[in-house]
Amino acid sequence: MFPSFAMQVGAGGRDRLSSATKGAGGSVRAGIFDGVADGSDRGAVTRRTQLGRTAKVAGLGARSGRRWATAKARQVFADAERGRAIDAERELRTAADVVEVLGNMKGALMKIGQMASYLDVGLPETTRSSLARLQANAPPMSPALAESVVTAELGAPPQELFERWDPSPIAAASIGQVHRAITPDGRAGAVKIQYPGVAEAIAADLGSAKTVFRALSVLFPGLDPAPIIEELRQRLTEELDYRHEASNQRLFADHYRGHPYIAVPEVYEDLSSARVLTTELATGAAFEEVLTWPQEQRNRVAETIYRFSFGSIYRLWAFNGDPHPGNYLFGADGSVTFLDFGLVKRFTPDETAQFERMLIAMVIDRDIPRFRAELVAAGLLPPDAPFNDDEVEAFFTHFYEFVLTDETRSFTPEYAAAGVRAIFDATGEHAALKKVLNVPPPLVVLQRINLGLISLFAQLGATANWRRIAEEQWPFTDRAPSTPMGEDARMWLRSLRR
Repeated sequence: MFPSFAMQVGAGGRDRLSSATKGAGGSVRAGIFDGVADGSDRGAVTRRTQLGRTAKVAGLGARSGRRWATAKARQVFADAERGRAIDAERELRTAADVVEVLGNMKGALMKIGQMASYLDVGLPETTRSSLARLQANAPPMSPALAESVVTAELGAPPQELFERWDPSPIAAASIGQVHRAITPDGRAGAVKIQYPGVAEAIAADLGSAKTVFRALSVLFPGLDPAPIIEELRQRLTEELDYRHEASNQRLFADHYRGHPYIAVPEVYEDLSSARVLTTELATGAAFEEVLTWPQEQRNRVAETIYRFSFGSIYRLWAFNGDPHPGNYLFGADGSVTFLDFGLVKRFTPDETAQFERMLIAMVIDRDIPRFRAELVAAGLLPPDAPFNDDEVEAFFTHFYEFVLTDETRSFTPEYAAAGVRAIFDATGEHAALKKVLNVPPPLVVLQRINLGLISLFAQLGATANWRRIAEEQWPFTDRAPSTPMGEDARMWLRSLRR
């Protein structure tokens, strides 16, 4: 029998699973696979898929618009209490529409929906509860179709390749689904299988993204959508190639092997390909369980994630850009197993040096004119932007706030919501400044720190002296360990140098 796996395995970066997953072998409802498995013309399928996906999104917008207009008309004749109830009903039904449409559209659009689902700080409760469904399992492909992908990629059906094979997936998501298996030499494995046709679906979604970013350009005239779309296209294209993901995962696994708190599952090379990725099967507590733990334990897992995220930028020149709660497994001692390395940004030495100069100017030296010059050099701020240094400092301070001072601080939902507003809200105190800002390609994926990672920390109520922990990661400082976990990490690093 398979071991009892009570927790999660990353599948395309979006999954929360448990051993209680039921009915996962059902037929696909997304429409992506129509005509693909039986040899029909792929071009015709792709055209039908693109038209269908565009129609679904357009229909979603139309329904939401009609629902908003109807609700406002009804509110004219409702008292205040009934008006709030009408608002809640509209929010709930609109969120349910989003979940239904995006949850069945495997590809980039579902990724966007799932990202929104864990950036829910400040949203109405009805909307939050509906969007939470996007963090769970998406409709999977049938066992026969999954087995056909394995056969085509690895040259034999899974029942022959593995000592044991579970035909029912334990997770289904936006790009692939995961099956449990036992390798011929007795290792427990997680086998991620990519959905047929998902590449075409993502291509169609990225075509639609041009329209979205053109609309954003109206609100933010300084935003150049072309580099952002190209960066997303490159990252998502890489994510579709599991060989690239395997390379990313090996990079992190090799570096962190033996770390006292950070674990990365090993890749099983001989059972992996472009569309099938087999790795060590990890176990641990789900994020929902961690939220019930005492605050001290939550602080420890947050510290581990923080050390992993920022330490990797400065030691590996790489950032695993998908801080989704389903991509972590937690231990009671503060250990975290990191899953899903499809969306990894590797930085050049010049790019990391640019980050360091910005950080030193803003945080270490508090030299705002020099910080502003670095913003201009990085392509974030036009050189002729009509704002004084005080205004620039007031806006950008938010993104450095937790490392500006040497004190213990807690991440809160209010702080996380302010971060989302700082990036996306085109109104308010800094509206004019935001309209001239741009997002250069190296910073597109890095924005996930300001969004997903901080949102997770806010849910955890993560509390620590983040400045001291940060200084342990920065290559231009040499702070002694400031926590017991830091002491353990320092001993591990020293052992590598012997």
